Amino acid sequence: MSKYDKALTVFAPDGNLFQVQYAFEAVEKGTSTIGIRGKDCVVLGVEKKPEVSSKNNNKSTLQDPRTIKKILPIDEHISITFAGLQADARILANRARLESQSYRYNMEDVPSVDYIAKFIARMQQKYTQRNSVRPFGVSVLVIGFDEEEKKPRLLLTEPSGAYSSWKAHAIGRNSKSLKTYLENNYEADLEEEKVIKLAVETLLESVESEKHIEIAIMRGDNKTEKIDSEVIDKVVEAIKKESRG
Repeated sequence: MSKYDKALTVFAPDGNLFQVQYAFEAVEKGTSTIGIRGKDCVVLGVEKKPEVSSKNNNKSTLQDPRTIKKILPIDEHISITFAGLQADARILANRARLESQSYRYNMEDVPSVDYIAKFIARMQQKYTQRNSVRPFGVSVLVIGFDEEEKKPRLLLTEPSGAYSSWKAHAIGRNSKSLKTYLENNYEADLEEEKVIKLAVETLLESVESEKHIEIAIMRGDNKTEKIDSEVIDKVVEAIKKESRG
């Protein structure tokens, strides 16, 4: 078993690539992250909190929260978030930005959301079948609006290189319970306020404090706007009142 465990390019007898499975484990240890598609918007919700110290397993109170960036712009009409290793996500984001600019220069057009998501997935897949490398320990949620359809898009890429489109999805810590909550509460063509509320409700199932919730929304104007903490606090208070009532 050990030789299959160490070799990235060798299948185990049961068909598994263990290093890819371990990359999925890195994703599961990442902070809770969700994406929800609405009628004319798409929302990202993330658990934003300080990193854990590897020595004593405690969160550092000295870390500047401004350095914790979970929602990253790729192009004017595309943004991503992730669960897993932050450094790996940074590499993928930088490569995706470069590819987007290259596409604009060569094609004299803007890349579609599908194109960028497939590019990220292709990069991840390449690192599952090469010697002397390891898979990216990160799953990525890609959001955006395509120029022609003007409809919100939410796509997922995984460490294996798999790529898929979703109405709503959750990755990272407690993703199974968060996906169950979304499946039970998601409705098609939700208005903006209801999408934000559902995002906050879902993350409250996992986060230690509502202070760790960060929400960003992209509308048809293609701008990704982060929701003020005061607005999130009001949504949390409204949710608590409903639960009490």
